[in-house]
Amino acid sequence: MSRSSYEGLQGSIKRLKAPKIEVWKNQYPDRDYIITIDVPEFTCICPKTGLPDFAVISIRYTPDESCIELKSLKYYEIFFRDVGIFHENVVNKFLDDLVKACKPRWMEVTGEFNARGGIKTTVKAEYKR
Repeated sequence: MSRSSYEGLQGSIKRLKAPKIEVWKNQYPDRDYIITIDVPEFTCICPKTGLPDFAVISIRYTPDESCIELKSLKYYEIFFRDVGIFHENVVNKFLDDLVKACKPRWMEVTGEFNARGGIKTTVKAEYKR
């Protein structure tokens, strides 16, 4: 079995230090409701080719005690513009960091990546408390 040329490229993604995601106090923690946030201009770098990848990142969540502050989310997503990262890792990293920041009751992150080489990728990850 031959070794992949991708080997070792993504081993430190979970430890990647991205900007802090701020939160604010939810005034309706007694009610289940869904917040949807779309990031239509997400960009990162393909770790194999070094070329840019473009995606729409959609975040849907039911808050508990806190909600995501949007300006800090903007700085968070801009951080990835120079990061070589696989599509699957983008979505899972977003989910991990967002859940850690706001501790929602439920969250779903979807990355719909533009076609590259004739292949379009959509990745979805979910958290349930």
